Parts: sequence; C-alpha cells; structure tokens
Amino acid sequence: MFKKRSGMGFSKSSYKQQSLLKAVIIVILAAGALSLSVFFVIRQSRLGTNTREIVQFWENGMYDETCRLAALELEKKPMDFFLLTAYGFSSYQLALAQINNHDTQTHIDACIRVLRKALLTRNGAKDARIWYVLGKAYYFKGPYYADLAVKYLEEAQRMHYEASDIPEYLGLAYAAIQDYRNSVAALSLSLDAAASAADTAVSDLRLLTIAQSYLGLGEHALARAYLIQCIENSRDEDVALKARLLLGSTYLALGDTDGAVSQFNMVNEISGGNADAYYQLGEIYAASGDAVRARAEWRKAVGVNPSHVPSRARLN
Repeated sequence: MFKKRSGMGFSKSSYKQQSLLKAVIIVILAAGALSLSVFFVIRQSRLGTNTREIVQFWENGMYDETCRLAALELEKKPMDFFLLTAYGFSSYQLALAQINNHDTQTHIDACIRVLRKALLTRNGAKDARIWYVLGKAYYFKGPYYADLAVKYLEEAQRMHYEASDIPEYLGLAYAAIQDYRNSVAALSLSLDAAASAADTAVSDLRLLTIAQSYLGLGEHALARAYLIQCIENSRDEDVALKARLLLGSTYLALGDTDGAVSQFNMVNEISGGNADAYYQLGEIYAASGDAVRARAEWRKAVGVNPSHVPSRARLN
C-alpha cells in the first residue's frame, strides 16, 4: 500500500500484497467507465420506476440522462445514497467526455459536490468507490487540488479498492505536491505493472513525471534515462519538447554541455523557435565567455516571446 507521507515513504512490497494491479494500466486521459453495473443491478429489485430508469440509462452509457433523472429524484430525497452516487459517477463520466475545459470542470465540480455529500450518508464513508472517484476528480481539478487527490486516492487504496490506474494517478498527484519519493515509487510500480501486462503504450506523461521527480530528488542520471525513454516513446509533440528541454538542462547539470546544446537546438528546430531553449543557449554561451552569441540567443528568445522575463533581464 502507498503509505501516508512520512519518513517511512512508500512501501512497494506491501502494496504488491494487495493485488491491485490485475489489468493493463489505463492511459491517464483515457479512463474507462466505472464498474458499477453490478451495484445498480443488485439495487434494482428494490427501486421504484424512476430509479429503474436511472439504472437503465447508466447501463446504456446515457450519463446525461442518468444525471437529469437523478437530479429530479434528489429534489425529493436529497440524501439518498443511490441517487447521489448515480449522479456523481455519471457527472464524472460526462467530464471525461468533454472537449472544452470549462465544460469538463463544470461536471467535475458537480461530481465532487454530490459525492462529498454521499460520504455523509450511512453507507457513503464505507464505499471505496466514492473515495476513488473523488480522488480522480480532484486530480482533474488541477495541481492546486493535488493534495486532495492524494488524500482520497490513498483512502481508496487503504480500503483495498482494486483499480489499476490508482498508482498512476497517485504518482502524478504526489509529483504535483513535490512528494517526489512517493511519486517515483508509485509511477515506477505502474510501469512495472504495464511491463508485466505487455502494455506497449507506456504513458509518456508517466515517464516525464518520473523524470521530473528524479530531478526534484537531485538524481540527474536517473532523470536523464527516463527523459530519453519519454522522448523515444512519446507521440505527443508537446510532451516530447518539454522532455527535450528538461533533458538539455539535465545534461548541463551532468556537465555535458555538448549534449545540452544539441537538445536545445533540436527543440528550436522542431518547434520553429522556443524562448526557453534560446535562453538556455544564451546562458551556455555566456558561461563560455561569448557575450555576443549569448545576447543573440536572448534576443531570439524575446522575439519568440516578448514577455520572456529571464531573457529580458539578461538583455538589460
């Protein structure tokens, strides 16, 4: 189990004992449907007509209709556990389906609001699914909510909830709160599970976050290895460019100036010009005593991004 953040850190062996990793790791932004069908079927025999419709809507993936009807029923029974979970889980599913971030956040907020209320019911606090979905919902709220993502996912894990993507979400959330040791441990465990499941589509975001966590720990050689793997595996140009920028800085930390220059030049070649890459090249030339080339690179950085503060400060 992932331990609460303490001096003890993360225990890999104890986590494995819980057998949470029984399936292929799901790529972070392509989470599948929640496995709640059995729960709804069990309850169906005791439900009225409207609630049976809610079950049918859910089973058919009609999450908007599930929310609509559950909301109507909640006006009559505002603390009904079944209705709250139906509304909350469907809101989460709707959030994943949105293209516009504003719409995503609207559904995420609804999910959090309703499931927090569900926790107050007699059955709510004992239902690990609620903690699990709340943890992922808070992750999608953004980095400022990463501590809450960790809180709810750790609780779901403590309750032995079996979901193969918990290590990945936890690892990313740990990194966001700068708990780098737990981040590395969790994400490395998810990579091990992916390898044992013959998952060839390793998440580039996972690799990038492991590298960033190692950088946070000052482990530059390990960070370099993961950054190279991220670049080789990534199908997302933005992620690959970010990895190359970090790899350039990592080469500098390791004393490999030529490697750094090569990465920054490649970033500029691929992107058509990147302010951070130009700035770093300027710093390299300045360190070597070539002030003319240094200022030329900083001017390029300002040309790409007129508000690039470090470059403007160097030019002034």
